Amino acid sequence: MNLRIPFALIATLLSSFSLSLAQSPPEQPDPAALLRNLTTEFDRLAPQTIRPADGYIKYPYLIPAGYYNQMWDWDGFFIGLHWANQDPANAKYLRDWVLSFAGSADADGYVAGCITPKGPRPLFGKFAMKPFLAQGAVVAAEDLRDYEWIRPVWPAMKRVLDYRHRTQYDEKWKLWFWDNAMQSGADNNAALTNDPNDRSAILAVDASVYAMREYLAMSAIATKLGDVSAAHAYQDKAIATRYAILRQLWAPRDAMFWNRRRDTGAVIRVVAWSNFLPLFDGLLPHDEGRRMISLYLLNPMQMRAEHGFRSLSRFNPAYNNQAIINPYSNWRGPIWINANFLDWIALRRYGFNEEARWLAVTIATDIHRDIAEWDSMHEDYDAETGDGLAPTPAQSANGKFAGFVGWNLLAEDMLQCEVTQQHCMTLSIEEEASGQPLKQQ
Repeated sequence: MNLRIPFALIATLLSSFSLSLAQSPPEQPDPAALLRNLTTEFDRLAPQTIRPADGYIKYPYLIPAGYYNQMWDWDGFFIGLHWANQDPANAKYLRDWVLSFAGSADADGYVAGCITPKGPRPLFGKFAMKPFLAQGAVVAAEDLRDYEWIRPVWPAMKRVLDYRHRTQYDEKWKLWFWDNAMQSGADNNAALTNDPNDRSAILAVDASVYAMREYLAMSAIATKLGDVSAAHAYQDKAIATRYAILRQLWAPRDAMFWNRRRDTGAVIRVVAWSNFLPLFDGLLPHDEGRRMISLYLLNPMQMRAEHGFRSLSRFNPAYNNQAIINPYSNWRGPIWINANFLDWIALRRYGFNEEARWLAVTIATDIHRDIAEWDSMHEDYDAETGDGLAPTPAQSANGKFAGFVGWNLLAEDMLQCEVTQQHCMTLSIEEEASGQPLKQQ
């Protein structure tokens, strides 16, 4: 007899056990004073993420700075969110990020996930950009109160979406996949694979959520541009993807979204950061979302650490906090600010307001400490100590600490929202575009 114990039961037992051992959390600093300090530091560091137009890149462009001087897909999206959130006029940087990537699309709709002044950067063959182009366009257009700048690149944006559908969509499952874990941006995500003999193998929660949001954003843009037939078609595709995520990847018994194999449909029972992405978009009803967050995200034996949310469950044998940056960065334990930013949105969406405030203050505290020590930041942090990991001085050119800025800037946005109740991002496409909510199928 094959009796499988539901993950939700294991999570409940682990949560109860960890709570019995838990000590009182350390006292947090004054959030208002912390925000003032962080704002001063970011006013100095944030300009490092902006580069003037150069060579192949025809517009000012966004880089993570420090260790990375290239323009990346989701890095630019998250950095651009910060600039736009701080000042709507600075949504021009997110606009230019859209124009640069859309302008790089070839005749087939392929766009590399990394672009340099010398041209697209080849990585692992055709390393296609992640589905953030239309989402960035909606945020920029709303903040700038102008959609017309999109019109010249609208055909290219359609080609990019068609290319992704041809190369990363599974018709049988109605879901989406990555070529490999590296393409997802979470370089060695244990819920995915980088096995060259097992490419495109996994139906991914993150790929599917991003694709759904991209279709929704494309529908909003099409409406603004008067492309009515495209607006309806993209809305239908967004609804279909949402339905497939809930039908194929949501396991009510486990209270968890799981990746699955494309060939057999086998469930990949790895609790990683990407499992929680449907929550920042509100795919679950309120009670179910709260249950999933309580059992896993807020469980110290799973995702919650003293310094934020881990990128992989502490319960997983692969969990570690190694400082890795080459050949890939480490998403098997360390805290990543962009992932914690999306977790923060999910917490607020499902009514965990105290926990959201804790997260914002905790992340900002560790980053403030990092800047005081290094005069810059790291790209990820040890979940158990809060210390910066990569890049180390030894991993940097000439043995001199290179640092990192990038999406760590979102720490200010989170703390600002919690302290002032202003500049609070939800990343809701419906709210951004002032359109109709996505209907359940």
